[in-house]
Amino acid sequence: MKIKHLSQTVSVSEQIVGSDIKQLKDEGVAIIVCNRPDGESAHQPTFLELQKTAKEFNMEAINIPFSGGDIGYENIQKFKKLLDSNKRIHAYCRTGNRSTNLFNNANTIKTENNTPLSLEPKAKLHFDVVVIGAGSAGIAVTASLLKRKPTLRIAIVEPAKNHYYQPGWTLVGAGVFTDTDTQRPTDKLIPKGVTWINDSAQCFFENDNYVCLSNQNHIHYDHLVIATGLKLDWDNIEGLSETLGKNGVTSNYRYDLAPYTWELTKNLKKGTAIFTQPPMPIKCAGAPQKALYLCADHWFKQQCLNDIDINFYNAGGVLFGIEAYVPALYEYIKKYQAQLHFSSTLMKIDGNSKTAWFKQTSPEGSESIISKTFDMIHVCPAQSPPECIQASRLCDANGWLSIDQYTLQHTRIHNIWGLGDVANTPNAKTMAAARKQAPVVAQNICDAMMGLSPSVQYDGYGSCPLTVERGKVVLSEFLYNGKVAPSFPKFINDGTRPTQLAWFLKARILPLLYWYGMLKGREWLAKPLRKKSDRV
Repeated sequence: MKIKHLSQTVSVSEQIVGSDIKQLKDEGVAIIVCNRPDGESAHQPTFLELQKTAKEFNMEAINIPFSGGDIGYENIQKFKKLLDSNKRIHAYCRTGNRSTNLFNNANTIKTENNTPLSLEPKAKLHFDVVVIGAGSAGIAVTASLLKRKPTLRIAIVEPAKNHYYQPGWTLVGAGVFTDTDTQRPTDKLIPKGVTWINDSAQCFFENDNYVCLSNQNHIHYDHLVIATGLKLDWDNIEGLSETLGKNGVTSNYRYDLAPYTWELTKNLKKGTAIFTQPPMPIKCAGAPQKALYLCADHWFKQQCLNDIDINFYNAGGVLFGIEAYVPALYEYIKKYQAQLHFSSTLMKIDGNSKTAWFKQTSPEGSESIISKTFDMIHVCPAQSPPECIQASRLCDANGWLSIDQYTLQHTRIHNIWGLGDVANTPNAKTMAAARKQAPVVAQNICDAMMGLSPSVQYDGYGSCPLTVERGKVVLSEFLYNGKVAPSFPKFINDGTRPTQLAWFLKARILPLLYWYGMLKGREWLAKPLRKKSDRV
């Protein structure tokens, strides 16, 4: 049981079992709170079973269950009363996320003599559009909105002071870019005239059209755009957080670690190199193997490839999800003598002994745990929706923002929109997808403001420039259902072979398109498509 302390009196964890209760008692816990409905998994102990054990230790057990997408104001009120008791509380759910969000939401309620009051804001602000997140999707959609309606009053809610061109981290890990090439101050990128609220969204009150921030301010809106991105679950892998950035453990999924990838690559002359990919969905599904290709290309050119054992452990069952591009990729797997291990999920790392453990699933469905020592390991972490979305009523059953895959409008609440990695649309989570989605959301919001139905749609476009060697790229482009959809002439983008022109596009053109096109509202190669029913 991993216990996370949220305050001096409150802790949370994943699902507990009866034998954990003594440990909680020894830590001074007086009240155990269950936030998980019975029957969510086959081997989950029931609340009554745990309540009986808690009574044996003279502890109180209280049931406040809810699904990930329906925290409920009544549940927040109940938990707030427990907080006001100042007793030592431990809450649990499947992962601890729901309990954490319940605690955070309860802290937004002011009480007097333990009587819940309405949520009164410290400050009242109102905007035509509020955008949650100033990443690629958030800034792009803001710029596209202003391109259509320059007088809109827009606020962007974003806690981070720096903005990153994350597709560039693959090239940082290969020594092509420096880390500073991919970073800009957030305030330099917020479009002129837009209010930047340097805070984070805590909970959504969609019936009353406002967002509660972590500082308890309320931001009211006519339309809400959610572009929070997703969460990298580094702690999902046992031992990973403690050894990241040392002991040969790296990842191009973090700004501060990508340079370490290049350092390890340059210094490795012989030994074992491991590259991992977790279960989907993840952002840029090709990134884990891009790291493999670029590292292996360096070793190939340094003539030490024969002394390095390269292994790719992929939780999925295929090398790449779009079949048309797979043959070209397999040619490089053969060239680099890489061993492929499908249905293999990284579970644990011990940096000191340089050992990784994987759960492998056979074609028949049986599971086993295998270990592998390494000299270098590049890890792609598991990924999940942000906690504020999982705890809201805006998400689907898996915690992702529930929106229409074509209009990008929320499936139930018509003045809420979403785009980017947080959305449950069945497209690849890439910057290229956000570039195409931003004009769609912007145009459809403008339509809604005039009392019209959404007029344009997103076709599922995504792109993944697969850097198979330094100087060559297999440029994959596709729509919903894996339909190949090249944007460029065949001599630039031929999925059957890598090209130098596609590398030039990846390394030179796309960064410029990002900084000076996408984030400025210039919709180059991103003009939104009219809905089929509206086309003449």
